[in-house]
Amino acid sequence: MKIGTQHSDKDEVLTVMSSFGIKNICSADISPSLDEKWSVEGLTRLRERVEKHGITLDMVPIPLPSAYISAAQMGAIMLGQSPMRDRQIEQIQQMIRNCAKAGIPAIKYNMSILGVVRIGRTPGRGESSYSTWNYAKAVAQLTEKDKLTEAGPVSADQYWERIDYFLERVVPVATEEKVRMACHPHDPGMPEAEGYRGVHTVLGSPDGLKKFIAMHESPYHGLNFCQGTVSEMLKDPNKEIHDLIRYFGSRKKIFNVHFRNIHGGFGDFQETFPDAGSVNMIDAIKTYQEVSYPYMLMPDHVPQIPGDTGGAQAFAFAFGYIQALIQMLG
Repeated sequence: MKIGTQHSDKDEVLTVMSSFGIKNICSADISPSLDEKWSVEGLTRLRERVEKHGITLDMVPIPLPSAYISAAQMGAIMLGQSPMRDRQIEQIQQMIRNCAKAGIPAIKYNMSILGVVRIGRTPGRGESSYSTWNYAKAVAQLTEKDKLTEAGPVSADQYWERIDYFLERVVPVATEEKVRMACHPHDPGMPEAEGYRGVHTVLGSPDGLKKFIAMHESPYHGLNFCQGTVSEMLKDPNKEIHDLIRYFGSRKKIFNVHFRNIHGGFGDFQETFPDAGSVNMIDAIKTYQEVSYPYMLMPDHVPQIPGDTGGAQAFAFAFGYIQALIQMLG
């Protein structure tokens, strides 16, 4: 286990990260389509620039972000729109091949239509505020115009077909090139029967994630295990999260961890500081150690604090917290 980050690969930020003792990162977004930045030469330059700070480039994001579908960079994949999705998948196949040649061992991605859904912010510790979700309130606030997304109704079967279509074509390339593919769960999980805005988020439940990793089985097909998002799927996150870390970790399906906390649970939660939520993070990190998890633990979403530009101080708090827990493990 090692501390990592994903929020920037700018030189001025890497200078700070290296000073914190962070030696492994996922880069920021590279480019929305297959261009020079995604060439072997472009990726190699990125890797070498990161390495000048004494930091290893462990992972890069491909252009399948956690964005609402109208803002998605390669939206045809999740909309199931052929032949455009075939052309976009071909670009992603080449991105993976180029990552392998450039010495980058992993990519992360999302299979999102709704993006990250929240209802706003609520008061947190001190003068901070927490990003907040409440399913019942969100549904009650929907206008007639917002009942459906631009994707229209998307049933669970349709969603699985689009995921399967992508995995069938991309996992074999990742396996051949030995590049790990880390998929982020749907954030947040929605009630299976109702969905949200006509979309049934199949990667928003433990059973959905278990089905996902069993599709097109490969040691290079796994999860960007956002502990916060997985906790959002559970009625009692502090109790239930450990069995899920064990399930996916023992199968070597966790390729990255967003080590963040929430207060609450399924359908009603706030994103908190790591030491202020429902999950005992000391117990959680011990469970990762138990399954011999070998990759990065990184902050993800952090609370907002007045005067804390860009969340720099909130992230610094999270980095220090994670470093201390890793030191505690010895």
